[in-house]
Amino acid sequence: MKIWHYERHRRTVQGCWVKWFAVAGTPLQESGRIYWQVVIAILRSWYFIGWTVRHLSLDCDWENFEIQSGGSNPFQHLEKSAVLQEARVFNETPVNPRKCAHILTKILYLINQPTLRRMCYLTIKEMSCIAEDVIIVTSSLTKDMTGKEDNYRGPAVRALCQITDSTMLQAIERYMKQAIVDKVPSVSSSALVSSLHLLKCSFDVVKRWVNEAQEAASSDNIMVQYHALGLLYHVRKNDRLAVSKMISKFTRHGLKSPFAYCMMIRVASRQLEEEDGSPLFDFIESSASAIVNLPGCSAKELAPAVSVLQLFCSSPKAALRYAAVRTLNKVAMKHPSAVTACNLDLENLVTDSNRSIATLAITTLLKTGSEGSIDRLMKQISSFMSEISDEFKVVVVQAISALCQKYPRKHAVLMNFLFSMLREEGGFEYKRAIVDCIISIIEENAESKETGLSHLCEFIEDCEFTVLATRILHLLGQEGPKTNNPSKYIRFIYNRVVLEHEEVRAGAVSALAKFGAQNEEMLPSILVLLKRCVMDDDNEVRDRATFYLNVLEQKQKALNAGYILNGLTVSIPGLERALQQYTLEPSEKPFDLKSVPLATTPMAEQRTAKQPEKVAATRQEIFQEQLAAVPEFQGLGPLFKSSPEPVALTESETEYVIRCTKHTFTNHMVFQFDCTNTLNDQTLENVTVQMEPTEAYEVLCYVPARSLPYNQPGTCYTLVALPKEDPTAVACTFSCMMKFTVKDCDPTTGETDDEGYEDEYVLEDLEVTIADHIQKVMKLNFEAAWDEVGDEFEKEETFTLSTIKTLEEAVGNIVKFLGMHPCERSDKVPDNKNTHTLLLAGVFRGGHDILVRSRLLLLDTVTMQVTARSSEELPVDIVLASVG
Repeated sequence: MKIWHYERHRRTVQGCWVKWFAVAGTPLQESGRIYWQVVIAILRSWYFIGWTVRHLSLDCDWENFEIQSGGSNPFQHLEKSAVLQEARVFNETPVNPRKCAHILTKILYLINQPTLRRMCYLTIKEMSCIAEDVIIVTSSLTKDMTGKEDNYRGPAVRALCQITDSTMLQAIERYMKQAIVDKVPSVSSSALVSSLHLLKCSFDVVKRWVNEAQEAASSDNIMVQYHALGLLYHVRKNDRLAVSKMISKFTRHGLKSPFAYCMMIRVASRQLEEEDGSPLFDFIESSASAIVNLPGCSAKELAPAVSVLQLFCSSPKAALRYAAVRTLNKVAMKHPSAVTACNLDLENLVTDSNRSIATLAITTLLKTGSEGSIDRLMKQISSFMSEISDEFKVVVVQAISALCQKYPRKHAVLMNFLFSMLREEGGFEYKRAIVDCIISIIEENAESKETGLSHLCEFIEDCEFTVLATRILHLLGQEGPKTNNPSKYIRFIYNRVVLEHEEVRAGAVSALAKFGAQNEEMLPSILVLLKRCVMDDDNEVRDRATFYLNVLEQKQKALNAGYILNGLTVSIPGLERALQQYTLEPSEKPFDLKSVPLATTPMAEQRTAKQPEKVAATRQEIFQEQLAAVPEFQGLGPLFKSSPEPVALTESETEYVIRCTKHTFTNHMVFQFDCTNTLNDQTLENVTVQMEPTEAYEVLCYVPARSLPYNQPGTCYTLVALPKEDPTAVACTFSCMMKFTVKDCDPTTGETDDEGYEDEYVLEDLEVTIADHIQKVMKLNFEAAWDEVGDEFEKEETFTLSTIKTLEEAVGNIVKFLGMHPCERSDKVPDNKNTHTLLLAGVFRGGHDILVRSRLLLLDTVTMQVTARSSEELPVDIVLASVG
């Protein structure tokens, strides 16, 4: 026989022998001695090696062995220790090949048997979902479960519980109880985990195994104790008292398993979220993570957790340092003062070799540091920013953004640092985070506006990201004309027209037009630049330049405000659909722009995102189509507004669930009632909601829901006319009553068995406010919009808000009540101020712009001076009447 044959067979026998000793659990030193004795014995007989390999195979068909050998398996009751003793025949001289072959056959059988058996268990579990009758397999698994082979018992328990349903579970209940308290840890854990899965389908049966689970919970094995505790908790989790007793018992006697201890901490934390309990808090006091994640935890209660985390910050283990600084970072988000004591330890971690730890330390310091430490922190950050990835850099930038809001007087230092980061290499997300941060500083702090705009102007000179360049150009057009020296930005903007591609050039043209619309001195120069853009190669650039040029040459503030500074407030997809519909149905009437749905974002921002080929219909357009299909609503005109969210008129647990959506038209309102019948033995027919108004609204008609079977939503409508005699009385409360015909039905088939009877159901009152008659719109330049509307229908009144004590509360209530959009961030009230001006914009039903300037003064109470302007008198009267 050739040498390579010998080497191949020697490796085969060596592999089998090593596996055998791993299965048998023989000590490594002893197994090595016996192994080499076997190898030496095998080498004595070349003939034996060849014969063994020819006649034995690792893929031996052991399942068919019983049939081939005449009906019984001679290896069925093999014992590992006996085979190990027989293996001594390899030491005999000369080696007896026949005896050795027989012993090796036994070894191969024992090696492969556990693997094949476990694969069989896995197959049973995977195929159980498609099997119709598993009684034979159940019997076999029960036999394995109660057998003497420990390696088979655990997997057999898991497989048996996988295929057992609730009807068969009682047959194996006795065996499961025995398995739970079995002395073999693997068997006990298997039974406990399987019981946990069985809880979903057979809770009452598994609940009877609590005594055995409690006995297993006192096991010395850490996994058995953990699994037993998990089962006990899930059995009792709906009983707060039982859970509290369980926590008290195990915390008093202690737990050997760290896994079980962690589970008890989680359970105790969950209990503390639901009810306050000092003993439980004392138990989790040493678990910093659990305390930090408790909702509503005070800074005093966080103190012990912070102390533990502070010790971990100086740990030699990187994992503990990371866990500590990560948890402190979470604490700093809500309670920065509680982490201040760790600032020195965190500063030491800034130079940590692990960049993740250093980044978290920096971001935590940025949240907890004082105003005086910002300069030092910025120097520390700059030393390692080049060494971390863009992902970590974004985290640092976000932390700096939060710091800017906390200490606005440090905007110069922070802005310079951000600009130095902006000049470095980086990806799109990183650069976008910096630009967002600079823009937020500009919007929050008027003193930083010119510095920030100058930094952004320099950035777009080398900016390779189109989205960022167009956004900065839009910001320059919006804020640049309001600065002390607006002309200095023109060079940067016009450079984009000369040097950039078409998308950026189009944005630059729009920015130039905004400068010309707001500054008469610069207008001649702007017109010259726009005339140069008229010859551009790109269609959109040429069209924008031509359009803006013609508007600016008119030198009318109203045109500038309507077409350049604020633009149209309609939805672009809605405008496209309306124009398409107008071309399909020719009419002598001109196209009415008021028939187009409004958009809360200005058209300039809608253009920034490329529209898909087929734009999805908006929620309001879906309602418009649904209401147009109802014959009673023909002739109401375009839908002006639908309420953002349905109003619940019943509790969610009642027999009938009613939700109302309010639809506002020019002269009418439609109330859509979405109804659900939760009674399976009733069917409702001819369902309507009768409404009684407190004001001059007039109910015109009801559109019933013909049938309302069990759990199938249906819709009914009520049409009302808006007040005519007193059009300012738009605020109204409707009392609602649902009326219907009840028919009893078979719960299984749904078939009705009688003619039914009339019934009614009282609903909650429904309120209509001024916000239902006004659509929010954004005006980027409020002063221009104010001048555009004019003062023909301007009115002013002063009110006292006696129940409101702060300006923030006053601003929030006014915005919510009027349903208008706050402009130019006027809804943000500066700190330590007793005066504030709130600017609001909207469109009143019928398409009339309505603008409100509200001046607020805080003394003992809040005094409010409201000035309203509109293109019609009615919206102004309604706003002032509603506020009064």
